[in-house]
Amino acid sequence: MPREIAFYGMLMPGLLPVFVGCLLLMVLLDLLLGHLGAYRRVWHPALLRLALFVCLFGIAGLSLIR
Repeated sequence: MPREIAFYGMLMPGLLPVFVGCLLLMVLLDLLLGHLGAYRRVWHPALLRLALFVCLFGIAGLSLIR
């Protein structure tokens, strides 16, 4: 995995595309869970959203280490 990515002359962190991809996946997962009514069964929906995003980003980021 590259440490930096050159984008129009700017250097960005290598995990930025992974972050954006996980963010888009989280939006889709959030819409699905909202449609299924899963947020009515949890104590704190915003905390669940954050925890799901952290898990997705952690798995995606750790899978790039090898």
